[in-house]
Amino acid sequence: MGVTAAALLAPLLTAGPAATADRGGAGAGRDALQRAFARAADRYDVPVEVLLGVAYLQSRWDGHEGAPSVSGGYGPLHLTDARTALADAAGPGHHSGPAEDPRGDPARPLSVRHGAPAAAEAADLPERLRTLPEAARLTGLSARELRERPAANVEGGAALLAAAQRRAGRPLSADPADWYGAVAGYAGAADTASAAAYADDVFGVLTSGAARTTDSGQRVSLPAHPGLRPDKGQLRGSGLRAAERDRRTECPRNVSCEWVPAPYEEYVDDAGETQYGNHDKADRPRAPRVDSIVVHDTEETYERTLGLVQDPEYVSWHYTLRSSDGHVAQHVPTKDVGWHAGNWYVNSGSIGLEHEGFLTAPDAWYTEAMYRASARLVRHLAGKYDIPLDRQHVLGHDNVPGTLPSTIAGMHTDPGPYWDWAHYFTLLGRPFEATGSRDSELLTIRPDYARNRPVYTGCAEAGTACPAHGSTAVRLHTEPRADAPLVADEGLHPDGAPSTDGVNDTGARASTGQQYAVAGRRGDWTAIWYLGRKAWFENPKRRPTAVPARGAVVTPAPGRDTVPVYGRAYPEPEAYPEGVPRQELTPLPYELRAGQSYAVGQRERGSYFRAVTFDPAEHQVVRGEVAYHRVQFGHRVAFVKTDDVRVRHVR
Repeated sequence: MGVTAAALLAPLLTAGPAATADRGGAGAGRDALQRAFARAADRYDVPVEVLLGVAYLQSRWDGHEGAPSVSGGYGPLHLTDARTALADAAGPGHHSGPAEDPRGDPARPLSVRHGAPAAAEAADLPERLRTLPEAARLTGLSARELRERPAANVEGGAALLAAAQRRAGRPLSADPADWYGAVAGYAGAADTASAAAYADDVFGVLTSGAARTTDSGQRVSLPAHPGLRPDKGQLRGSGLRAAERDRRTECPRNVSCEWVPAPYEEYVDDAGETQYGNHDKADRPRAPRVDSIVVHDTEETYERTLGLVQDPEYVSWHYTLRSSDGHVAQHVPTKDVGWHAGNWYVNSGSIGLEHEGFLTAPDAWYTEAMYRASARLVRHLAGKYDIPLDRQHVLGHDNVPGTLPSTIAGMHTDPGPYWDWAHYFTLLGRPFEATGSRDSELLTIRPDYARNRPVYTGCAEAGTACPAHGSTAVRLHTEPRADAPLVADEGLHPDGAPSTDGVNDTGARASTGQQYAVAGRRGDWTAIWYLGRKAWFENPKRRPTAVPARGAVVTPAPGRDTVPVYGRAYPEPEAYPEGVPRQELTPLPYELRAGQSYAVGQRERGSYFRAVTFDPAEHQVVRGEVAYHRVQFGHRVAFVKTDDVRVRHVR
């Protein structure tokens, strides 16, 4: 949920924004960072294209004002100095909180009482997490300069690349194609497959070119080199271990992937009862279905996350992605059901991806390498299981609904408002674009991530403002004005109080890529139907935060004043065979009212996966006749019965 992140990263975050001199900001000219790349390349005899390509994969050339990434990397070249953070960061993992049951099934409730693996000693940290001290030695620059000054940071990265080229006995060639080996080793991969995947991404950027404005207003460009053919044979002499892909992994060929299994075994709990963990055997997609992917962040370092998922008394997800280079570890076959989303219906039909990161540390940025690897993995899984690439089926953990009124408040909120959904879906090949007419009754939320900086509180402590940062979310008000109260969420605030600006309060938040039906327009403000009421957000024509869309919406069926909303699409009572307890169809504390419309996703028949014993032969799927529509009802998705609503297409 992110509540421990500030404590985990506090030692690193103290090195945040410092003096602005030589930070590549507007005062230094909009081309200062581009010139810094050219100077560093010239000084260390590294092709400037190589230096720019490596930096793009690490940071997309952003400096993050001197704040570290989730793996302790600084600046455009992601020089790592993680010893302090990792020595002090003994987080429990984001599934360890007491509020949410990650399994999300009252038929077999699960309480996680597991502590984190012991923190690593500084001497045990892998080399990839301590490249900044080596850059300081090579350049003569201080660690502070390398962390805080983009120009110095670029120089440190150039020095590391040149040193790697020399160690391999290769000349400091002006031809980028001669630097494949040095690039492959930059992110600190331990095997040839991971190194090659990273280098291929860098050279892919060199081939296609790139240009963007950085977080400090710098304009940086890398011209395309379409005929570039790197010497991939250089990896043979790299000294890295050869990695043969385990046949159990289910990853595309262009993603570095290893098998780190989650245990399926019995154990005796503290009460002396025999239990089993940490997932359920199944035969998906035959039984049950697979129709969604859930994006999480780990609230832990990559290494300790792997330790957690290998504990039979913990919970499980299918994949973990490493921030520094996008390397993937698979833990559970996709045919089996992981315990990760806090909603058993969603767990039964989803694949869970954990990304190394921290929700409440907005400056602990995700690398481009991880975004790209995740997007390739999701495209692969979506193709395999015919999962729609939209925001009702590629969910954040924060978009998963509570199962019952009593579980709503405990649902997790990762990856949170700082995950860049717009960039992620561009990498998925599904950018969020205007598809409807100017006055369409449907819209897609799409703020400018860098410029959209709503104030959140509670990253470090309650009531204290989080660092200003780009965000994927827009705020929703009761009236079309910025000082109006935020809309209320009865599930999170049963007392009727309005939602808050807390970073973990999702009650008045619409996120990039989510679609909503228009409920009104007034000047620069637009209203949407949200949790059974009108919710207003600022949407000026000169800088819109949403674009028109076409698609389908649901409204109450004729004669229905209200329609119940559910957190799971379970079968009708008559569908359960003898010996399988009926699951209650309990509505959530919201209503879809006459005159309101909500964006609709897929139609699905009610189903329940009964799995409460260790023997998979006793697992059973109950399928009903009652069908549901998945709808975007608030920040989270929900379900309504098809007989209760009518579907209407809008353009």
